[in-house]
Amino acid sequence: MIALKKINKYRRIIMRALTRNIGRSSSDVYPEIHGEVTIKRVLISRPNDRLGNLLLVTPLVLEVASTFPDSKIDLFVRGGLAPTLFMNYKNVEHIFQLPKKPFENIVKYLREWNGLLKNQYDLVINVDKNSSSGRISTQYAHARFKLFGEENRETSLKQTDAEHVAKAPVYYFRNFLTRLGVPVNNKPIPFLDLKLTTAEIAEGEKILKKLVNNDKKSICIFTYATGSKRYPAIWWENFYNRLIMQYPQYNIIEMLPKENVSQISFKAPTFYSNDLRQIAAVFANTKVFIGADSGIMHLASASGVPTVGLFSVTDANRYQPYNNNSVGISTNNTDIEESIKILDKILVE
Repeated sequence: MIALKKINKYRRIIMRALTRNIGRSSSDVYPEIHGEVTIKRVLISRPNDRLGNLLLVTPLVLEVASTFPDSKIDLFVRGGLAPTLFMNYKNVEHIFQLPKKPFENIVKYLREWNGLLKNQYDLVINVDKNSSSGRISTQYAHARFKLFGEENRETSLKQTDAEHVAKAPVYYFRNFLTRLGVPVNNKPIPFLDLKLTTAEIAEGEKILKKLVNNDKKSICIFTYATGSKRYPAIWWENFYNRLIMQYPQYNIIEMLPKENVSQISFKAPTFYSNDLRQIAAVFANTKVFIGADSGIMHLASASGVPTVGLFSVTDANRYQPYNNNSVGISTNNTDIEESIKILDKILVE
């Protein structure tokens, strides 16, 4: 296991070095355009298996579908989460799923790549310019137009939020459209969206009512995160006690991770499900979600609930939630009392 991890580490380093110049040429990104262009088939490449990274692609999918309502969109991803996350996206036709561990499932790995090369697209978009697999898939897919994800200096100067991971590819796509003669789109960037159904939200409401057994509104916290993004138990203990003091009119519930870990020692009513859409449906019935930067934080954002993201080691400008009065708080320069004031403003909206 340790040997495989080392191999994968060096494989990523080597692949990034070999692929960093793929798509650098502007002629590769923007070929000559003559006459009216029709975009009917689009491939969006994000060969990553992490929950948050896949959810951060949803604004781009929404933007493409809104711009070309009759288009069919294929996704090139890794792992098995995408079918669940994009199940209600009518424009998404096929999802190529690379196995999470290619060395252990080389047949499927090669089959997915081979399937990709059999298609003809009008447009291919690589979401992450630092992804070697993303660059390679964009290079080798058959398409007239290929966007490799290179930063656009003009956009960076015009848009103060252009560095956000979910927004950058949308701005990049919009810049490309101006080359096709499409008027500049100045609408707000789409939110992350899981496209929960009415039935799913109603089920989430039943679960929440059974959990709290009262009619009070609820605040949801998620005290877990991976690695250095996880806040220590003492921080969460202090924050939880402050929430109880400040908001006695609300339930405080905790969403648990699959690791069944609670940084507040399970003091609040807890819920866990292995169904991501069910978790999101519970979020959708709360007044606000609070949690450190994580895939679950992005899941909350994609459910539509106002989301307070806590940032200490990652860059809030790149990953903060931005839907419905959501906010990213840098706890390195914002204490608990200041955070409560920010929370107050969200809850009175």
